Amino acid sequence: MSIKSFRTALNEAMRQEMERDPTVIALGEDIAGGMGAQGQQDAWGDVLGASKGLLGEFGRNRIFDTPISESAFIGAAAGAAVAGLRPIVQLMFVDFFGVCGDQIFNQMAKFRYMFGGKATTPVVVRTLFGAGTRAAGQHSQCLYPIFTHIPGLKVVIPSSPYEAKGLMIQAIRDDDPVIFFEHKAMYDDMGEAPDEPYTIAFGEANMIRTGDDASIVATGRMVKHAREAAIALEQSGVACDLIDLRTTSPLDTRTLLDSVRKTGRLVVVDEASPRCGLAADISALVAQEAFASLKAPIRMVTPPHTPVPFAPVLEDAYIPSPARIEAAVRALLEPRA
Repeated sequence: MSIKSFRTALNEAMRQEMERDPTVIALGEDIAGGMGAQGQQDAWGDVLGASKGLLGEFGRNRIFDTPISESAFIGAAAGAAVAGLRPIVQLMFVDFFGVCGDQIFNQMAKFRYMFGGKATTPVVVRTLFGAGTRAAGQHSQCLYPIFTHIPGLKVVIPSSPYEAKGLMIQAIRDDDPVIFFEHKAMYDDMGEAPDEPYTIAFGEANMIRTGDDASIVATGRMVKHAREAAIALEQSGVACDLIDLRTTSPLDTRTLLDSVRKTGRLVVVDEASPRCGLAADISALVAQEAFASLKAPIRMVTPPHTPVPFAPVLEDAYIPSPARIEAAVRALLEPRA
């Protein structure tokens, strides 16, 4: 394995799949730069540089800059997928989904169902999400619960360079539409990942740590925070299962429920808003399927139900922290009156 950044892992995954399969194309705003204008080509490689260098290798027949019209280029990607291509399209920030919701929710998500299984839509919608980069309320939301709610979409949230590469390759090869969430505060995170192509199956959570005292469930950047909390807890003799869900649709309910039945305690860490969010969904699932195993009430560690603040001190307080996660686990272990 090599040590590489989250950004490099994504770039490597897309490059290797474009080398392997000539039907894979990429489109989006500023993924190449210079389209229709004088100046440097390949100037951006999308907003945070994950597709940098692909233009030089594959050319403008496979790498397409688009106008600032999400409804147009997301719709074009859906049509290209039905016609036999495998588009990787970037919805720059997930906050912009409102202007292309119909193309995602009513078109690509439903093609297979509405055409009796005869139409496939192998499209990957890459999108940036998450707080922590001082991007304010219109560029920092965690909207994966909305996409998880829609039948026909697969929803992927990688937590490390290793996960990013393996899940991206799996997403490109999948025959259903995949919404691929990339936390923008993780792009410079470093970690091990193989140089050669590999896949990580959807619907199989990763058990990062094991323990008998409590179960901690997290996704994306929150996995990193939960790991810090689990390490701190272990130093005082508290051992936890730490589960990285990897995908929210499909959801690995077996790993989740088996863990809770073993530990009897659950903390769900979610960067999305608490109302109708992933934490609420998982809590309801566990309450329905494993209530008899619970030794204490389920704890949700989430932001408040507010827009993401721009002020740095408020944004830092908004994001679930390792200290809050640790405190939630310790509260579950306190004797009940």
